[in-house]
Amino acid sequence: MGRKWNNIKEKKANKDANTSRIYAKFGVEIYVAAKKGEPDPVSNSALKVVLERAKTYNVPKAIIDRALDKAKGSGDEQYSELRYEGFGPNGAMIIVDALTNNVNRTAPEVRSAFNKNGGNMGVAGSVAYMFDSTAVIGVAGKSEEEVLEILMDADVDARDIVQEDESVIVYAEPDQFHAVQEAFKGAGIEDFTVAELTMLPQTFVTLPNAEAEAQFDKLIDALEDLEDVQQVYHNVEFADEQ
Repeated sequence: MGRKWNNIKEKKANKDANTSRIYAKFGVEIYVAAKKGEPDPVSNSALKVVLERAKTYNVPKAIIDRALDKAKGSGDEQYSELRYEGFGPNGAMIIVDALTNNVNRTAPEVRSAFNKNGGNMGVAGSVAYMFDSTAVIGVAGKSEEEVLEILMDADVDARDIVQEDESVIVYAEPDQFHAVQEAFKGAGIEDFTVAELTMLPQTFVTLPNAEAEAQFDKLIDALEDLEDVQQVYHNVEFADEQ
């Protein structure tokens, strides 16, 4: 496990640093989560997860408040949660999660992004079985031993605990997301370097050369640039992540 989560997040953060698209996507995700239940993270666990994620990506409070106010008010947009699966070069596997208010728009756009960038869409279930839904939570300033002690004291299980750069990353079952966070908060830790519910691949592939890596990056960029796409997961490990 592990697989250098901080490298993955850093790559995404650097890419998103010069655009507001990540804020727009979080705005939609917060709105949808808030509309599923009460627009209050205390009673709405799905909203709590999204807000914790937004915090680690430094989403401005104004963006968060605007989405919550829309959910509390007269906002009546209906969004569908969709998942697409596909393939890239060298057997790469890709999962695309989307939130859309126009299902007739999203599928053709995702298919086009695959086809124009060296990939192809697969059928439902063709890729997802090779990924595990995982809670990923990171903290700074603690050792692996200290983190293990905190979790043991709180009687919380983890799949793995790994030192990655300046953080200790906890990998756990999705239903342990809040339990892990509460264990840390009980130990006086309020800030997290990462707080995600994600899809982690069971196996990784490497691409044969820099040209293939560039082509794959272009494919991922094209998918992530789509308005309706919230998350893109894949099983490619780049040379600088090994």
